[in-house]
Amino acid sequence: MVTKTPSSHEDIRMIRAAMRLILTILFMGFVFIWIIVPTNTYKQTWQPRIKAKVNNSTYFGSQGLTLLLYTFPVLLFAVLGCVYIHLGRKLDGHDHNVQSGKNHRFAVWKRPILVKGPQGIVSSIELTFFVMFIALLVWSFSTYLHNSFAKITPKSAAKDGEKVWESKLDSAALRLGLIGNICLAFLFFPVARGSSVLPLFGLTSEASIKYHIWLGHLVLTLFTAHGLCYIIFWGVTHDISQMLKWDKVGISNVAGEIALLAGLAMWATTIPRIRRKFFELFFYTHYLYIIFVIFFVLHVGISYSCMMLPGFYLFLVDRYLRFLQSQKSVRLISSRVLSCESVELNFSKNPGLKYHPTSTIFINVPSISKLQWHPFTITSNSNLEPEKLSVVIKSEGSWAKKLYLLLSSSASNVDRLEVAVEGPYGPVSTNFLRHDTLVMVSGGSGITPFISIIRELIFTTTTLKCKTPRVLLIAAFKNSTDLSMLDLILPLTRTPSDLTNLDLQIETYITREKQPKSDHNSKPLILTKWFKPHVTDSPISATLGPNGWLWLGGIIVSSFIIFLILIGVITRYYIYPIDHNSNKVFSYSLRGVLNMLAICFSIAVSASLAVFWNKRQNAMEAKQIQNLDRSSPMGSPESLFYNAERELESLPQQSLGQATNVHYGERPDLKRILFECKGTSIGILACGPKKLRHEVANICSSGLAENLHFESISFSW
Repeated sequence: MVTKTPSSHEDIRMIRAAMRLILTILFMGFVFIWIIVPTNTYKQTWQPRIKAKVNNSTYFGSQGLTLLLYTFPVLLFAVLGCVYIHLGRKLDGHDHNVQSGKNHRFAVWKRPILVKGPQGIVSSIELTFFVMFIALLVWSFSTYLHNSFAKITPKSAAKDGEKVWESKLDSAALRLGLIGNICLAFLFFPVARGSSVLPLFGLTSEASIKYHIWLGHLVLTLFTAHGLCYIIFWGVTHDISQMLKWDKVGISNVAGEIALLAGLAMWATTIPRIRRKFFELFFYTHYLYIIFVIFFVLHVGISYSCMMLPGFYLFLVDRYLRFLQSQKSVRLISSRVLSCESVELNFSKNPGLKYHPTSTIFINVPSISKLQWHPFTITSNSNLEPEKLSVVIKSEGSWAKKLYLLLSSSASNVDRLEVAVEGPYGPVSTNFLRHDTLVMVSGGSGITPFISIIRELIFTTTTLKCKTPRVLLIAAFKNSTDLSMLDLILPLTRTPSDLTNLDLQIETYITREKQPKSDHNSKPLILTKWFKPHVTDSPISATLGPNGWLWLGGIIVSSFIIFLILIGVITRYYIYPIDHNSNKVFSYSLRGVLNMLAICFSIAVSASLAVFWNKRQNAMEAKQIQNLDRSSPMGSPESLFYNAERELESLPQQSLGQATNVHYGERPDLKRILFECKGTSIGILACGPKKLRHEVANICSSGLAENLHFESISFSW
């Protein structure tokens, strides 16, 4: 075994520093392109020169320009990001100690500045980027309008049989669509769960959902305005038949209308009241994005669509990898039904699968619903529990209630539950050790991500022998039965002595009970069910193996090369002999369909080969786990994970009892508690109901305590 020396760590840091510079240049260049495109300088000087060199190609035709300027830089950014993150994993566990003493130079930028607005909790850096993005939209729209209106005169309008205001309405309608395309170009980046782009900005897919929501509202607002302006224009010019136009060459109005209708259907179900009350309707309606994208391409043509292609391309790669992972059933070992109407599911896990605290996993139980997937926070720790992955599911919502009833019924004779998963997904690194104190504020089931954090700190103190921050857990529950959630903090594979080196204090608040119940000291009944997995069930493993980021980069590169080859051959030997790059003969719709098929084929081939190559290694490790199961003394899978002879909850309660204070009939005075925390850096994490997260964010953003560094953990999909 080769041990990495400090010099090798230093080399990796230098390489990553150089890559950061390259990634910054790529990002700034990409933004600069969007800034310069609306100007006359680009349209009259730059674009003709680039087109003369690129668009004369007999292999790529008119889409060569957009592939070069928009698609290639973003995919290169994503590939370099994969390598950057892979190198960062080699430093994982080492850089935490290096960073723990650093000043928090950028802490002020991460502090909440808006809390109760329509955008939710927004930090200073998020607000800055949001304002910059809106400024880009305003700049682009105003520049487009100024340049186009300058060409509209009474004489030019009369030549087209229009009035001046009608010509300006026509021009404005087109420009609204162009601005909507800018938003669309960024729309799919936040929903690629395994993205290599988001981590480069310190984001996770869970934390980025709000950006997708913001962009979705902007996209459909602008596209709706785009469509309405054209309908009004056609109405006043007595040319309403344009709504039925689907030209062989040029813009297809019918395709645009179909895309807009699909978008409006998705948009309608995102209304908070509808989404909460009819989540399944919201969930299924969102699959209309497929119709939206297909008909958008048919509406504007593939050449122009390549401007919006990169984000969707990366989303397609991620979506297909998720599809491949979800096709196999995973090995569910056991379930524990807690007295708070929650259930813990324990899965067998490949030891090579690593994930960080606060990671999530998507679960599908076909016996309940074949289509529904639900995200849950992982409570286990991949370092502390290398062969087990656990999640806790609160009985809230129809799907979770059905699962709870299935597993909690004593009459249930279920000896195997078929389960499919996607993930885990989460941060590529954590920096909890940089704080002097960690204050974790939870409400109800919001305690689950903090369980994984505490377990990570237990591993850090017991195995790595590193100093950890003081931990204060503030847990608010409705009823005393919810206290059983605390039993999950210490894994059953560990001993109470593991907590001795961790400075942990737990303050729990029971808000709906004035005093302990008379039977509080009696042990609540915990129903534990052991399953008999099928031989085809496999442990949860990384789809692309331990070097998944490098494999992801390889998939992006190879699939794009295959796409270029396919589209080059199709253009050279099928389209070019007919069209000769004139863009006036060959059907735009057919060209778009051929490109979409080429993209799907390229991604499917590259991703499938990568997954099947890694599947062999995962299968070998799974076989080793099965052999361990058979050779265990009890002859049952539970002996691999738990000591089945000891009472399940006694030891955790004994070890946590002295660190836990229970307050009945009151809510935590968060302002007093947070301001009393001592230390130069206090990390504040909040998870739970929106009201609680907003209250904590308000306290941290008040500016009364400079040492409070806030981070909201929200899983509101």
